[in-house]
Amino acid sequence: MANKTQKVILGSSMCMMLMAFSAPSMAKPITLRVADSFPATHWLSVEVTKYMMKRVTELTNNDVEFQYYPSEQLGKAKDLLALSVSGVTDIAYVAPAFVGDKMPLSVVGELPLPARSESACPGTMAYWKIAKPGGILDQKEFAPNGVRLLFTVVLPPYQLVTKSQFSSLQDIKGMKIRTSGAPKELALRTLGAVPIQIPSPEINEAMGRGTVDGALLPIGSVRPYGLDASARYFTVGENFGSFVANYVISERKWKSLPPQAQKALEQIGEEVSKRGCDIADQQERESIQFLKEKGIKQVDLPQSDVAPLRNMQNSVGKEWAQALDKRNKAGTEILNAYLDAMKQQH
Repeated sequence: MANKTQKVILGSSMCMMLMAFSAPSMAKPITLRVADSFPATHWLSVEVTKYMMKRVTELTNNDVEFQYYPSEQLGKAKDLLALSVSGVTDIAYVAPAFVGDKMPLSVVGELPLPARSESACPGTMAYWKIAKPGGILDQKEFAPNGVRLLFTVVLPPYQLVTKSQFSSLQDIKGMKIRTSGAPKELALRTLGAVPIQIPSPEINEAMGRGTVDGALLPIGSVRPYGLDASARYFTVGENFGSFVANYVISERKWKSLPPQAQKALEQIGEEVSKRGCDIADQQERESIQFLKEKGIKQVDLPQSDVAPLRNMQNSVGKEWAQALDKRNKAGTEILNAYLDAMKQQH
């Protein structure tokens, strides 16, 4: 009798083991398409987006896989929001600066606010707090557009990089400066420069041909876009605004995912955002040294420019918020929420 019972138990155990080995956690691996406009070699692509994909695949035991389409392979940067909602791509890089008609409030992270530090992290983590699912910016803009934020990177404050010589703010008056987004356009106009809208991949050609005299961008983006070939002068430690790189997933796609996939994507949001801003700071430091070694001159603006810069920074935020308030958008509410979130980062 004992032997018979042992055989039954042994047989049952073997069946359970075979079932455990043969049954996958999901019926079939899920493949998610990720699209953005960055070159495949850009640090955001290599160190942030690809890292996100690797982490989610690990957390789901290979049940979620990715297909990555960099360099606008699935569509122009300005169209990626619509392409994510329509299902052409599952996860998309959405820069508020490129979809200002749809997400004007989300540009708040690009304002040249006096509260911004030289580091990318306080701005990034403050933005994450108000824009993540459930945050005030999510409620006001992401959710109404049918998307949810997966992770974000608010780049270090933009610097002025030029082919033309300058030594003070007075010298840039009348200069044609490439920029993106309403906040930085306001900043340049306030300082007397002429803002020119040009897609990032075209800056190098435009500067080389003299179509523009310079550009506003983080120093960490100078090399990826080849601007070190034409740039001759650059600032360090100033604040002409910034840029927000959001990666979103449509609400419709989100609801179709199994709980395990949703949990993994939720888990990596803050982690990847923090990683992104840390790497952005590292890229900034390394790029400054690289430009100096190439003989590109760092311009330290004189003390007499401190007051005009601070006046510009104070006025642009208020003007931006008031313009949105007049359109019945929550400009002041979102600006104050972002400023409060930044205070908590220090």
